Amino acid sequence: MRRIAKSALIVAFACASASGGRAQELFPVARVTIYPGDRITDAMLEERADAVARETEALYIRSRDGLIGKVARRTLLPHQPIPLIAVDNPRIVTVGAQVKVIFAESGLHIVTYAIAQQAGGVGDIIRVRNQDSGLFISGRVQSDGSIRVGEG
Repeated sequence: MRRIAKSALIVAFACASASGGRAQELFPVARVTIYPGDRITDAMLEERADAVARETEALYIRSRDGLIGKVARRTLLPHQPIPLIAVDNPRIVTVGAQVKVIFAESGLHIVTYAIAQQAGGVGDIIRVRNQDSGLFISGRVQSDGSIRVGEG
């Protein structure tokens, strides 16, 4: 039993030395090439133990759940750690789209329609132009594609 434990310790030390002392962590990587605009699914991902320099590991996505449903901003190559800036939330509002704007504050609710001046995903704050007055309004994109203005 001691011989097995000693062998395991030697193997672990050899692996740590081969990686330059860097920790081996599992990072989600693309299983196939993912192109800009593609929505990322679980089937497109796998996990791989890659040596990432300790000073740069905060720049990469560590959670597979943090990728599923996101959209690639640039080409993601197979078996490479995925940088945080390489993915984004899907855009549910596009530039020029007519959107419902809901103003809600202190029990007052006003609903109108506006033209989106920016694209945005859920939670993003974007500018829209009121169709009636021509004024620009900023609001938060909701999951149904509407724009919420005011305290809520």
